[in-house]
Amino acid sequence: MERVTKMVSERPVVIFSKSSCCMSHSIKTLFCDFGVNPAVYELDEIPRGRDIEQALSRQLGCSPSVPTVFIGGELVGGANQAMSLHLNRSLIPMLKKAGALWL
Repeated sequence: MERVTKMVSERPVVIFSKSSCCMSHSIKTLFCDFGVNPAVYELDEIPRGRDIEQALSRQLGCSPSVPTVFIGGELVGGANQAMSLHLNRSLIPMLKKAGALWL
């Protein structure tokens, strides 16, 4: 979990993903379409990705474990939570506050 905390603190937006996950692709596309440049960690491609996935699942309660989105160091959640924030117009203000988006 310490490694996840460090990774999340390094960038305004962090997405834990898997390269084969269609929901992960959708969330990455959503953020990129806003002009955000998130740190994306493909858990099926990085060393110790499986350990990170287990930490997300067990210690943070993320189910499914990917995609998992952090904004400003805070856990947003998965695809449903990120899309809900977008639909209720809370996502862009959150991204601005974290310094991930300038408009």
